Amino acid sequence: MGKYSGLPDLALLNKISEQDARALEELYDRYSPILYSLINKIVPDKRIAEIILVEVFAIIWKKANQFDLGKGSVYTWVVTLARNRAIDNIKRTRSSNELLDVYDDEYEDFFIIPLLDEQIDSLDFNTAMNIKPKMAEALDNLTDAQKYVLHLSYYEGYSLDEISNKLKLPIEAVREKIMSAVHNLKENLLGS
Repeated sequence: MGKYSGLPDLALLNKISEQDARALEELYDRYSPILYSLINKIVPDKRIAEIILVEVFAIIWKKANQFDLGKGSVYTWVVTLARNRAIDNIKRTRSSNELLDVYDDEYEDFFIIPLLDEQIDSLDFNTAMNIKPKMAEALDNLTDAQKYVLHLSYYEGYSLDEISNKLKLPIEAVREKIMSAVHNLKENLLGS
């Protein structure tokens, strides 16, 4: 057990922001399995998912100093970062939008780096693992339609407009379905 294995995530991220490669290795060891699972759920091609995982840790290496210590946990930040990068890949694959051709630091800072809201409870790794069974049960209690709209939004990165077009429903109906799904998910979690 090395000197980095006992460090909290926040201390690791601070060391990474100082370009400490060993701290990045430790963060990778802690989070790569869960981040890869998330990325691979969004991007089913294993080779591309592996490339995105490497890109996520490259972003962490370059931009660890952008993590706001007062807003959220490192776990929430890296998971959201991985999701954002995977969704960006999916959007680039399915779009002919020329705006998506550009991927530079400014784009990355605006669309990929998470901006966590301090009013939203963020999870740490242990809490997330502890509630995983309850979350799976709460999701199972949603209707198929509710699961589908959440999947389109969270895992496929579709906007309300895109979901509206895909399902051939008015945007307000889509918004209502998503809000209802989130409300029911919350109720299922609290009721478990």
